[in-house]
Amino acid sequence: MKYSLRLRYLLLFCVLIFAKDHALSQGVKNDKKADVYVDQSGVMRWSHNKKEVTGFGVNYSVPFAHAFRTGKKLDTDLKKAMQEDVYHFSRLGFDLYRIHVWDTEISDEEGNLLKNEQLDHFDFLINELKSKNINFVLTPIAYWGGGWPEPDTETPGFSHKYGKAGSLTHPDAIKAQENYLAQFLNHVNPYTGLAYKEEPNVIAFEISNEPHHRESPEKVQEFIEKMISSMRSTGTKKPIFYNVTHSIHLAETYAEAGIDGGTFQWYPTGLGFGKELEGNLLPNVNKYEIPFEEVWKKNGLARLVYEFDAADVMKSYMYPVMARSFRQAGIQIGTHFAYDPTFMAAHNTEYDTHYMNLAYTPSKALALMISGEVFRELPLYAELGKYPKNLNFGNFRISYKDDLAELNSDEKFIYTNATESLPKNSKQLKQIAGFGSSPVVKYKGKGAYFLDKLERGVWRLEVMPDAVLIDNPFGNNSLKKTLAVIRHAEWEMQVILPDLGSGFKIEQINGNSEVSKNAEVTEFLISPGTYIISKKGKKRKASYPGWYAEDLKAFVAPETTVDKTYVVHEPLKVLSEGAAHEISARVVAGEPVERVEAWFRNGNTYDSVQLQQVSPYHYSGSIPEKLLKNGFLEYRIITTTPAGTRTFPGGQEGNPGQWDFDPDEPYTTRIVKANAPVYLFDAAIDADGVVGKWLPSINVVPHANYGEAEYQVNVDSLFEKDPENLDAEPVYDYSFRYNFERKWEGREEALSEKKKLIVKARALNDKPLKLQVALVMNNGAAFGKTLLLQPNTAEYELQLSDLLPVQTVTLPRPYPTFLPLYFEHDVKEPFRLEAAESIQFSIGPELSEAELKEQHGVGIISVRLE
Repeated sequence: MKYSLRLRYLLLFCVLIFAKDHALSQGVKNDKKADVYVDQSGVMRWSHNKKEVTGFGVNYSVPFAHAFRTGKKLDTDLKKAMQEDVYHFSRLGFDLYRIHVWDTEISDEEGNLLKNEQLDHFDFLINELKSKNINFVLTPIAYWGGGWPEPDTETPGFSHKYGKAGSLTHPDAIKAQENYLAQFLNHVNPYTGLAYKEEPNVIAFEISNEPHHRESPEKVQEFIEKMISSMRSTGTKKPIFYNVTHSIHLAETYAEAGIDGGTFQWYPTGLGFGKELEGNLLPNVNKYEIPFEEVWKKNGLARLVYEFDAADVMKSYMYPVMARSFRQAGIQIGTHFAYDPTFMAAHNTEYDTHYMNLAYTPSKALALMISGEVFRELPLYAELGKYPKNLNFGNFRISYKDDLAELNSDEKFIYTNATESLPKNSKQLKQIAGFGSSPVVKYKGKGAYFLDKLERGVWRLEVMPDAVLIDNPFGNNSLKKTLAVIRHAEWEMQVILPDLGSGFKIEQINGNSEVSKNAEVTEFLISPGTYIISKKGKKRKASYPGWYAEDLKAFVAPETTVDKTYVVHEPLKVLSEGAAHEISARVVAGEPVERVEAWFRNGNTYDSVQLQQVSPYHYSGSIPEKLLKNGFLEYRIITTTPAGTRTFPGGQEGNPGQWDFDPDEPYTTRIVKANAPVYLFDAAIDADGVVGKWLPSINVVPHANYGEAEYQVNVDSLFEKDPENLDAEPVYDYSFRYNFERKWEGREEALSEKKKLIVKARALNDKPLKLQVALVMNNGAAFGKTLLLQPNTAEYELQLSDLLPVQTVTLPRPYPTFLPLYFEHDVKEPFRLEAAESIQFSIGPELSEAELKEQHGVGIISVRLE
C-alpha cells in the first residue's frame, strides 16, 4: 500500500504522540538522564543539562531486617505494601530514596552476593521507585546486624562474622568488601534489566554506613582507596561518597582518598528519650555547621545528608528548618530516617525514637513535603540572617507557637496545621496540600488532603482518613501495642477557589466507588478517597497530562482500625483553688459515641459533668465550682456507645456507680491555695523528664524529708575528648534542663505575684559548686544567674528581676557532636515570666580555669516560684 509523503509524516506523528502518552501512562521518563558529576566547586550536576542536582526523600527498609520479618509475621504481601508506600512517596513529592543495604543478609563471608528473597524484594522496590521517577543514593554496606530492635539473628554475611570494627581492619574482611562491592554494582536488577552501576536513577553510591575509623590516617586512606578501586573496577563513573561525620579529624584523609563527596547526618534532638520532647526545639536546628568546611571547599567535594530526624518529636515545624539549614550548609540531597512501612506503622516497632508515615503522622509527613520544596527552591549557601528572622524565608514560614510549617508560593500552598495565611495568588494555584483548615480549604478531619489542578476548572482531590494518636509513640513498643488508630469518617469540607466557583461537581473515582454529587455553594460532605472536582458545566476527561493512568485514580490508606473505645487524657498536676478550669479528652471509638462524662468524687458520691464534643474526637467540660477547693480532685471519664459503657483510666466495662465495679486509680489533680508556690521542678516526680547527657553517676535518691527526693549529677570531667572529633576545641560545660509548661497550667493567674526563684539544692563531694540556673523562654532566649551552692542542703533565692541573658544550651545535645552546643540568636525581647517554659542548670559558667578541670556534683530537690 502506498502513502503520500504528507500522510506518512502524519502517521509517524501519531505514532510518536501515542508512544509519548503511553510512556507517561506507564511512568517511564522520556528524557534519558546521564550520570551525575561533581564540578570543581563541589556541586553535583546532571551531565545531560549541567543543572544542579537536588533531591529529597526518605530511608525505607522493607526488603530487609525487622521490617521484612514483621511483614512475613503479619502475612503481608510485601511487594504490594511497597508499591503502596511508594505511591505515598510520590504523593508527598519525594524525588530521592536512600538505604543502607543489609549486606549481612545478602552476602556470604567472602563477600559473594546472594540471590535471595531479600535481594529480590530490594530489586523490586528499586523498580517501583524508578517508575515514579524517584532517584536513589545506595549504600551497599551497612555493617549492622539484621536484628534491631530484636536480638540479632544468624546471617551469612561478612559483617556478621567480623563486626563493624573488624570489617574496617581485618584483611580478610577488607577483601570480602572489595568482592562484595564489585558484585553489588555489577548486579543486574531483573525488574529493570540494568546493573546498578549503570542505573540512570542512581545519583551516587555511598561506600558504607557510618564507619568509625580508629586507625592511623594512612591505614584509613588505604582502606577507602581499596573500596573505591573495587567500585571503579566495574566501570561506573557515578560519584562515590564516604561518610565523614564520624572521626572528623580525618577530614583531610577522606578528601585525599579520592572520594567525590561526603555524607552527613543530623539528629538535633538526640535519640531515644522514650517520650515526646517538649518546648521550643528550634534552637537545636538553627544551624548546621561543618567544622571542616575549608577542607571540602579546597578539594571541591560535594555533600549530601543520608539520615536526619527530629527524634522523639511529634510536632511538624522542625523539618523545613532543618532543610533550610542544610541548604545554607551547601547540602544538595537530604533523606529522612526513617519512613515507617504502613503495614506496621500503628506499632512503630522498627525505630521507636522515630515516627513517620503519611497515614499515621500526617502533619509530619506534610512537613517533609515542604522540606522537599525547600531543597528545590532555596539556593545553596543562602544568607537568611539570625534567628528569629530566619523563620520566614523565601516562600516559607515557620511557627513554633502554632506548630506550623507553610509553603505559600504563586502555584503551591502547603501547610502542616491550621493556618490563616491567605494564598499569595489563589487564581494561579496549582497544588494545595494540608492538614486542618485554611482560607481555601475548611476541613475538620484528622487526615491529610491534596488538591491538584488537572486543567482549568478541574481538580483532583485526595482525602486521607483520620489518624488519632492514642499512646506514647516513642516508648517501648511492640506489635501487641497500638499507638495510633485510623478511622474512615465523613466530615464537611469547603473548597474556596476562584477556578471552581460554587456549586461544582464532585465525583469519586477510586476503587469501585460511584459517588457523584454537587456542592452546596462551596461545601460538601466527604469521606476518605480520591475525587474529581469539576466546575459547573465542565466535563472531566479520562486522562490528564502529567498524571500516570494508575495514579490518577489511586487511593492508598489503611482500613479503619478502631476496634474499641480509646480515651486519651492527661490530668493537670496542680490547679489553683477557685480557678475556673475545663478538662478535655480525646475520644475515638469504633461505634458512634453517644455520651462522654466526667465523674468527680465528692465525698462518698459522684458529681457528673457531660463533656461536649468541640471538634472531631475532642471533648471538653467545666469542673463544677464547688469542687475547686483546696484538696485532691479525683475523677474518671465515662464513655457510652451502642456497645456499652466504659470507665477510664483503664477502659473497664461499666461505671463506678455499679456495686461490683472495681475501677483503676482515678485521674488526680492537686488543688492548692491561690497564693501557694508554683513548683517548676520537683525531683520526686519530675526526674524522668530531665533532658541532658546521660551519665552513669545520675541518680535519684530519697531525701530525709518525707515525700522529697534529690536529683544527683556527678560530673567527673566537664570536657571529654570525643573519639569522633579529636581536634575539637574544649568546651567545659555540663547542662541539663526540665520543661515545666504542663506544671503551671492551671496556675497562670498566680504568676503575676511571683517575684523570686527558690532553688533547694546542695553541692556534692563536700565542696562548694557554682551552678548557673536559667529560665528559658519560648522564643529560645535564656535568662539566669549563678549560685554558689554549699555541701549542706539549703534554699537559695534568685530575684527574677536580677536574671540576665545567658547562653541557651541546645538540649538534648545534637548529633553529630561537632554541631554547636550554644544557640546563636538575635532575640531582643526582655525576660517575661509568663513566656518561660523550661529551667536550665549549667555547670561550667564562671568557673576558674582550675575549677573547669575538677570533678563537680550537684543534688537538686526542687525549684519553685514565690
